[in-house]
Amino acid sequence: MLTETFHVKGMTCGHCVSSVENSVGDLDGVEEVKVELEKGVVEVSFDATQLKRKQIKEMIEDLGYSVDS
Repeated sequence: MLTETFHVKGMTCGHCVSSVENSVGDLDGVEEVKVELEKGVVEVSFDATQLKRKQIKEMIEDLGYSVDS
């Protein structure tokens, strides 16, 4: 299991948290998603043999948020 931290801009409320947690959590290989709204941080634990960091970043961006690399 690999854990990556993403710095996300644009999350402002509980709905944003739920949206990110649910969408990223539905990706194959994701074990856990933690969102810290106040810090603008999303921590994702995932199986690197099934999923790449880039795919998680793209999912978050597809939801309308920007991700600092």
